[in-house]
Amino acid sequence: MRISIILPFHNEAEHLDACLKSFVSQSRPPDRLVLVNDSSTDESAAIAKHYADHYAFITLISHSSAPTKIPGEKVIRAFYKGMTSATPYDLIGKFDADILLPPAYFERCELAFKSDPQLGIIGGLLHIKLNGKLIYENISNRQHVRGPIKLYSKACFESINGLLPALGWDSIDTLLAEARGFGVRTDETLVVEHLRPTNNDYLSTAYLVNRGASFYHIGYDLTISGLSAAKMAFKKKSIRMFIFLMGGYFSAVLKEKRLVDDQARKDILKIRYRKLFKALRKN
Repeated sequence: MRISIILPFHNEAEHLDACLKSFVSQSRPPDRLVLVNDSSTDESAAIAKHYADHYAFITLISHSSAPTKIPGEKVIRAFYKGMTSATPYDLIGKFDADILLPPAYFERCELAFKSDPQLGIIGGLLHIKLNGKLIYENISNRQHVRGPIKLYSKACFESINGLLPALGWDSIDTLLAEARGFGVRTDETLVVEHLRPTNNDYLSTAYLVNRGASFYHIGYDLTISGLSAAKMAFKKKSIRMFIFLMGGYFSAVLKEKRLVDDQARKDILKIRYRKLFKALRKN
């Protein structure tokens, strides 16, 4: 299987060298690693160039975008810039620059795809270092493949029409993959260190309003949006979070702007309700 990885980065000089060392140390390196310098102003580009100059499978390209702290559109547009330099592939990945991969990451993922033709998305689990020990970064369930470490089969990637350049892209891809009959799997033995833990930018008012708006943009109805907001707020024990999330949702409703077509919306809601009823039956 041919593996192509796209790795966008913006001002990642603190982590990029260690990250790329973990890529070049793989027991089964990717066939192509495209580094996308997204308007960096620090030493990131120089670090990336060093690796591109020394490893034939690594390519460095530049991309220019406006600075923003709200994730989503920025990183996916940089990803698609990198796709222009990707070689023909059977597996395509979107990875971040602040991670450390275990040595057999791609070897294990490739074996999983070979053993299961219906597997569409796989990834390891992100961990953070606390008091010298790696612990699971508990901001999502262990069955969710996180955005920084996603690997897709070509058939799945094309079936879901790629990645949506918007906040919430890394939920939509898995929902659509499941709706189209593909498996989504995390491998708990693939422990990936997250060098920059998810921070307070994800709790800011601007982020929460945009996240709430994304519920509508990606096809959620009021019920699923409300339950999603309530779950997030309950985990953080924050009524404020629920208010801003739902405020963002209703603001988007007034603008009536969805980012998915009707069929994709139906598929997304079908999977969300299926998961909801399954959870209710367990309880």
